[in-house]
Amino acid sequence: EVQLVDSGGGLVQTGGSLRLSCRFSGFTFDDYVIAWFRQAPGKEREGVSFIRSSDGKTYSTDSVKDRFTISSDNAKNTVYLQMNSLKPEDTAVYICAAVAGDYELPIWVGPSDYWGQGTQVTVSS
Repeated sequence: EVQLVDSGGGLVQTGGSLRLSCRFSGFTFDDYVIAWFRQAPGKEREGVSFIRSSDGKTYSTDSVKDRFTISSDNAKNTVYLQMNSLKPEDTAVYICAAVAGDYELPIWVGPSDYWGQGTQVTVSS
């Protein structure tokens, strides 16, 4: 059974940093993409950062690409999202997701793919 456990959220002041973790298990496929999404109240879910297992290629959306870094530790089966220079508009529930296969980034992740439970990030002004 595929499982994604995300953690690391919290309350931080503007300009602060957080590191989110997505620990995954039960993968039976060779290639996959792991992504971080976020959803703020009243807003649509947004894909933030993606990483591809086949070659480590990453993609981050324009609003975060100079501040957030996605990385993976294959030995620990964990993907990280390092978030620096946080802003109040980064406040959201952050959710990691996984898609089996090898794709160009970014990709669409649907309800039939694999999702973590989410971790709250709150940035105070």
